[in-house]
Amino acid sequence: MNDSAPDDEVPHGPPEGDPRGGEADPGAPAPLLVPRTPTGHDGVDACLDRLADADHLATDGHVEVYEDVHRGLRDALTALDAPH
Repeated sequence: MNDSAPDDEVPHGPPEGDPRGGEADPGAPAPLLVPRTPTGHDGVDACLDRLADADHLATDGHVEVYEDVHRGLRDALTALDAPH
């Protein structure tokens, strides 16, 4: 017996169409569906969660999100060096 799935059951990429029921617009913003694993550090996790905001923006809107996330991560690292 072969345990592999038949070709028609093997996923070959993201599902087609808009998950809300409409047709997909190839030029429309779409989530990358990259998993984000929590780090256990609230500030870092908040920055990583902010990356999801880019999923709904056109490419030219990504820069603002990425710069904001970079600033937050840099601040979190700088705080590690601050005396307690």
